[in-house]
Amino acid sequence: MKTSGNTIFITGGASGIGRGIAEAFHKQGNQVIISGRRKALLDEVTAANPGMASIELDIQSPVQIEAAAAKLTRDFPSLNVLFNNAGIMPFDDAAGAIDDAVALATVATNFLGPVRMTAALLPHLKQQKDAVVIHNSSVLAFIPLANTAVYSATKAAIHSYALSQRFMLADSGVRVVEIAPPWVDTDLIYKSGDERAMPLPAFIEETMRGLAAGKDEVIVEAIAALRDNPGSGEHALVNAFNQSIKENPIPMGH
Repeated sequence: MKTSGNTIFITGGASGIGRGIAEAFHKQGNQVIISGRRKALLDEVTAANPGMASIELDIQSPVQIEAAAAKLTRDFPSLNVLFNNAGIMPFDDAAGAIDDAVALATVATNFLGPVRMTAALLPHLKQQKDAVVIHNSSVLAFIPLANTAVYSATKAAIHSYALSQRFMLADSGVRVVEIAPPWVDTDLIYKSGDERAMPLPAFIEETMRGLAAGKDEVIVEAIAALRDNPGSGEHALVNAFNQSIKENPIPMGH
């Protein structure tokens, strides 16, 4: 995709990967609009990046999504890139009871949010040059983390959806790109400096290079083997991965 001269809307753009990508695009000469639920955080990011704009949006709400799409197309008629980034990652127990409200929120945020947001903006995007939809899935779409089973499943779902959507939009002029981050040291779980997590600046730099290269799927080199794992023998690596996490748990904050 072209890296400058775009008008880009990024959901969940006030922290973590979303903020990192937003600031990278901003520095490259794009009009960037970020969204999130917390106005104070949005204001902090836009104040630090003069010219960046923001709108409040709870991606779980279909009503707010439709309102946001109407506002975006009215206020930013040159909008040509949507980056579906917003996500939540609660831990769960696939061997026990499930918190139904948390499970529904995870599905609504991580899967239905991108589906609904894209559908709301597609009529506009189809009229733009260099239109791109970017979905943020995860390496966990390909090798699930057992103690975030619902989260991992939503990321597998958005990967599948991106494949279908790319095919369906092939003749529309709208490109569909998927990024699949590894464990990045952000506050999605708990920003801990764990050596297993990729530093955010390194992830942003490598991902921006992949986007500029025009790839349909952008992954960092460190997880290439994990991306290639799915297949008839995938269980061995999935089990070994989860056993390693069981023996050296992911920090969950205070």
